[in-house]
Amino acid sequence: RMLFQVCLYFYCKFLWRCLKFVMRKLTGRCELQRICYNTKPGASRTMKIETSLRDSKSKLLQTSVSVHPDAIEKTIEDIMELKKINPDINPQLGISLQACLLQIVGYRNLIADVEKLRREPYDSDNPQHEEMLLKLWKFLKPNTPLESRISKQWCEIGFQGDDPKTDFRGMGLLGLYNLQYFAERDAAAAQQVLSDSLHPKC
Repeated sequence: RMLFQVCLYFYCKFLWRCLKFVMRKLTGRCELQRICYNTKPGASRTMKIETSLRDSKSKLLQTSVSVHPDAIEKTIEDIMELKKINPDINPQLGISLQACLLQIVGYRNLIADVEKLRREPYDSDNPQHEEMLLKLWKFLKPNTPLESRISKQWCEIGFQGDDPKTDFRGMGLLGLYNLQYFAERDAAAAQQVLSDSLHPKC
């Protein structure tokens, strides 16, 4: 069965490349051109461009989705040259590709930053981490002083024990950042969520 799936995968891949070749001959446009000219600007176009670049057999196109933002303009020039596209005749293609690549590179960098934050463990010896945690208490319990850093009071805002740091094992600092942001930016909603979690309505 596994051999069949492997054969099917390569067959489909070969068939897809043949189809792309035929479409280019019929339309006179490469896949990137067809996407940019036939798809409205937005997420759909960007996702199609990303898939096309990522699945390309060209190393240049594959790596273009992860270049530094400062290198995007040069990368587009290289793509146009590789695809033998005259930028003077097709100026809109360069503009569309630039917009898509900026979005692709931007959200890929964002994902990397978020993952880095998630992997960073809470460190009780780090003053910045401790400050964020104490701020969270103040945002959620503005009228109730925290008696001590290690306290059963933490259970009042949803933590499992007397030291909240143990609750950040799975999400790392990302969990704390999210909680603090929510409690600070939308205090009313955060208070309501806290109340509902402590007093669920069955």
